[in-house]
Amino acid sequence: MASDLLSTPPPLAPPGPQGDCVSWLRLIRSRRVGVSTFFRLLAEHGSAEAALDALPSIASAAGVARYTPCTHDAAARELEHGAHIGATLLLHGAPDYPHALMDLDDAPPVLWALGDLSLTRRASIAMVGARNASSLGTRMAQGLATDLGNAGFTVASGLARGIDTAAHIAALPRGTIAVVAGGIDVVYPRENAKLHDDIAKDGLILSERMLGLQPQARDFPRRNRIISGLSRAVVVVEAAGKSGSLITARNALDQGRDVMAVPGHPLDARATGCNMLIRDGATLVRHAQDVLANTGAAAQLEPPPKPRAVLTAPVHPHGAAHAEILGLLGPTPVAEDQLMRDLNIDAGALSPQLTLLEMEGKIERQPGGLLTRLN
Repeated sequence: MASDLLSTPPPLAPPGPQGDCVSWLRLIRSRRVGVSTFFRLLAEHGSAEAALDALPSIASAAGVARYTPCTHDAAARELEHGAHIGATLLLHGAPDYPHALMDLDDAPPVLWALGDLSLTRRASIAMVGARNASSLGTRMAQGLATDLGNAGFTVASGLARGIDTAAHIAALPRGTIAVVAGGIDVVYPRENAKLHDDIAKDGLILSERMLGLQPQARDFPRRNRIISGLSRAVVVVEAAGKSGSLITARNALDQGRDVMAVPGHPLDARATGCNMLIRDGATLVRHAQDVLANTGAAAQLEPPPKPRAVLTAPVHPHGAAHAEILGLLGPTPVAEDQLMRDLNIDAGALSPQLTLLEMEGKIERQPGGLLTRLN
């Protein structure tokens, strides 16, 4: 990383968790020590404790005056807080550390884990996509996550709104991993507070970041490399042309993972990224069988249960209700009864809103009770 104290080659394979958790935390939490520098220091000095002793002189040689590593008390407080919330600190090379990450040059030296650690030993498929997901995209994510879970895969994603949320909810009964950009004890976005708690109880939440840390924009790309690294393949379901999901896809290619994408209507901006990936060689995904065939997994699926609704907000007369309806619609027709299920409302509440949107020229009714959004 550019901010590291040293310019280093790809990290050497670490010799396993040496020293105690406090020393490892102190070293990786120290200013200007990134992943590459961490492993280089560990290899050169034999232990995190010895590397900490050497840091001030290394910093001085690099022109950094009055350098002080992360203190023992700061690391101990983080460990105490982790124990208080029932979290586990996983050191690179430890038995419960995700094996899929071990071959990455930039694997996190430490990971905080909250939930079912057995999920780190199961094969995973990552599912990512648009935060402003359409009705079709949401149902596609739900169906894929359910079927991949039935086939024995854990579904990994980033706990963002939209596609991530739909995938986590559908996969939760069978196993899901949420990799978050901030501390594992920080709920983001706030609307996913219940889902965060459900995954902490029945799934697994992972983060390399300090406990209590609120995520910043720069933290999400770093988080994405862990989502892809955990997985045999990354499936993108709806993504704009400059979506963060495409960063995850690029990480997957760099890591030697498969990249797959669900195609979409050319006029829907949420399909631009997926269509670009397919144009550039990503595997086209129509259903879970395509994913399973490409990963070499046995394609025997149980009948999926009825997808759980992700959107439960009631519709109000104007404003937010219209935005929510329009967010679920796109150029591809959606049935009115499906829209009612997505919004969890009845026809009497939805019909007046559709009439207003139609009169405003924002939607179009088609034969058979189908609806499309007009630009």
